[in-house]
Amino acid sequence: GTKPGTLLKNQIPIKTHNWDVTQPGFMEADTVHHCGNSLLGQYALSLTMTDISSGWTENQAIWTKSAPGVVTAIQQITKRTPFQIKGFDCDNGSEFLNDALLEYFASQDHDIAFTRSRPYHKNDNAHVEQKNWTHVREWLGYERYDSQELVELINDFYAGPARLFLNFFCPNLKLIKKERINSKYIKKYDEPKTPYQRLMAHDKTPEHRKKELQ
Repeated sequence: GTKPGTLLKNQIPIKTHNWDVTQPGFMEADTVHHCGNSLLGQYALSLTMTDISSGWTENQAIWTKSAPGVVTAIQQITKRTPFQIKGFDCDNGSEFLNDALLEYFASQDHDIAFTRSRPYHKNDNAHVEQKNWTHVREWLGYERYDSQELVELINDFYAGPARLFLNFFCPNLKLIKKERINSKYIKKYDEPKTPYQRLMAHDKTPEHRKKELQ
């Protein structure tokens, strides 16, 4: 369902993996369409944002793929994240590559790196792409949600039980090293930890944030 946005490609650079993703705050974003079998008409979407360092993930439902709706969803997610957003990386969809989102990030009181992935390279946003199933589809399925009243109900679920369960009680693996030996890749992962545990153990997480999380 990604409709390419072309107007601002020269103003929003492609991420070249120069982010300091060892600290929380650099997030990947993606949208999931709850359109059933048809992209026609109006329906709900889910915006997912994942922190690369900790795996902390937030979701927010929006009504139609409009730029103001995406900006509002990002504002709501920003209020809930236990860290300051330092980077925002997305695909080339028109819901992201627009003036409204560019102006929003430019208006913040701290610098936010706004970048995009290479067109048709889903692996560029692998951290958030893998959350499309575990954090969205596994709970809401592939049904069509074409009633605007459902958006508020979905957001009650996202901001409440889903957020707590997935971030505080679901461990994930983090890739430490990837090495190619002949034609095979050998991957090494750290011990499974929840996003909450990773933030609590990180020295860049302020003490007042840790107390809030506890």
